[in-house]
Amino acid sequence: MSVPPAPTTNPLARIREDLGLERRAARRGVLPPGGKLPSIARTERMRRDPLSVLLAAYEEHGPVFSIRIFHAIHVFMLGPEANRFMLVTDRDKFRWRDGSLGDLIPLIGDGLLTTDGDYHDRAREIMLPVFHRDRIATAATVMSEEAERALEGWRPGARVDLYDWTRHVAMRVAMRALFGFDPDRAGVDVAATFERGLSFYEREYWLQVLRGPGSPFSRLRRVRRTLDGIILGEIARRRRAGDAGEDILGLLIEAEDADGERFTDEQVRDQILTLLFAGHDTTTSTVAFLFYELARHPEWAERLADERNGVAGDGAPGAAQLFGEMPELDMAVQETLRLYPPAWIGPRRSAAEFEFGGYRIPAGLPVNYSSWASHRLPEVFEDPHSFKPERFAPEERAKLPKGAYVPFGAGPRICIGMRFGELEIRAIAAAILRRFRLLPEPGSRMRIRQMPTLSPRGGLPMRIV
Repeated sequence: MSVPPAPTTNPLARIREDLGLERRAARRGVLPPGGKLPSIARTERMRRDPLSVLLAAYEEHGPVFSIRIFHAIHVFMLGPEANRFMLVTDRDKFRWRDGSLGDLIPLIGDGLLTTDGDYHDRAREIMLPVFHRDRIATAATVMSEEAERALEGWRPGARVDLYDWTRHVAMRVAMRALFGFDPDRAGVDVAATFERGLSFYEREYWLQVLRGPGSPFSRLRRVRRTLDGIILGEIARRRRAGDAGEDILGLLIEAEDADGERFTDEQVRDQILTLLFAGHDTTTSTVAFLFYELARHPEWAERLADERNGVAGDGAPGAAQLFGEMPELDMAVQETLRLYPPAWIGPRRSAAEFEFGGYRIPAGLPVNYSSWASHRLPEVFEDPHSFKPERFAPEERAKLPKGAYVPFGAGPRICIGMRFGELEIRAIAAAILRRFRLLPEPGSRMRIRQMPTLSPRGGLPMRIV
């Protein structure tokens, strides 16, 4: 199976290409209003606090506007109608591969997140059976086992970095439940290795474009080589054993297209790295943000604990209980995903000229939606910055306009592992709530890291009680 050529990682070539596309696009149409002049201050604000930039631009210009970030002009489209336009009704007018998601390829390879067209659709079709509802339900046992194992080290009065703790739990779950890996046999701390790689994307823009020995990019490549060794080694082991396995890795090793072509080992590795990233990073962030909000709203922590104990007692709840019998936990998780959607931005590039909000947007420009900003529009969500799980009671959620709530995207490219991730968040939360409460570490203040996904910058220290 042939994958399209990867976008260049040469920063000068990327800048030159973006500027050329921008000049050609500008000649073909009038761009939406916004800050189009170069601005170091705006670029830095966008890196550190994009929500303030996007919401201010929305208030001034409406649901479609332009902003120059670093060297390139980006078009942003916010709100329910914009989300549906980009994700559902007019999705064919946009390409994923040429958006900034391509920046992730040096770390996670060229998998579902960074490909378009037939190659993407074939790979997704192969993986879908593994994410079937019944198969995911069987993973609830692994999720509860790993959470309970990790909780054995907790002691009342002690301090825990909940973000780091959850990252290790979620990585072990992904390795076991999705890929049949034994985390203890990996030889390295895979969760910490991924975190080192992800830290590249929160650095200043000018540091990200540096190349050569000692640069942040060279350290990113070392992380990738470590991850390659683990996954390619497992692929080679299975090929030698003549048993590909029945998990996603096995399906990808043995998959054939209509012409009898198979994925290369490198293509299998790229899909696995992508799913490992997506399969643990979003869970990690959401669990951390959920308990941050529960620490600020202890009445909700008690409500969720009472609900959990009433349903499962001293046992571990199964998938049917986590999804069907704990409505208050569901509301709290959905509200957390509204406030802190891990995939906070959807970067695309316009594949064809289109019209939206009274403007004709030329082909070739970076165009983005942002679930984080759309989820905080006051005309859609009353008191949008407050944690109010009751807004996701069934009768209230039914009132939301289509496209208002898109933490996992929407349409044919909605996150393939959405149900797996939601089950894992619930399983880990239920395990913690049965035995402990968490309080903010005195003197600490949570800051948010935006790249590549929303997460607590520098971790989330909390006290165990």
